[in-house]
Amino acid sequence: MRRLVAMARALKVFRTSIGFDDAYVAAPSRAAALRAWGSTRDLFATGAAEQVTDPAHMEEPLAQPGVVIRRSRGTLKDQLAALGPVPARASRRAPAATPAPGGAAAGSRKPAMPAPKPSRVAVLKAEQAIASYEQRAAAEIAALRRREAALARERAQLTETQRKELDRLEMLRANAEGDYRAQMTEWAKASR
Repeated sequence: MRRLVAMARALKVFRTSIGFDDAYVAAPSRAAALRAWGSTRDLFATGAAEQVTDPAHMEEPLAQPGVVIRRSRGTLKDQLAALGPVPARASRRAPAATPAPGGAAAGSRKPAMPAPKPSRVAVLKAEQAIASYEQRAAAEIAALRRREAALARERAQLTETQRKELDRLEMLRANAEGDYRAQMTEWAKASR
């Protein structure tokens, strides 16, 4: 418990904007937060990220350190309104492309799109699998300890039962031995 409290104290909660969402993460440092968000730029230096101190926004990220928690900054209606009015288009029809030298259309080349950000889904699934396995392993160990305790009680009970039975049998043998000696003494007297 102390370790978890100490770990929670060592973590800070940071926030940045991702589209229409705020992305929160509990991390030990700004650099760790940037890594969790997958950012290669210092978002804190540009004011695009900040440390969060409001307890209402800190609880969920602190419960899942290192996991990016996304929260919408409003309803879809609010977000569309923030975009402003959509400009009217001059014509619904696109102008015809004029062939470029070499046979390719001049407007057919699109600028290269940047590669999408790698997904953390596989990492999160692996972490969930580890947590699930650790719970199952702990449950198996607890069950084994309960069986060991039950066997120890059973062994103690059996040992006590066997001791009592052995004492009873020893008493019977001692009585039989006493009777035998008494009979031998009587026989010896009678044989003289």
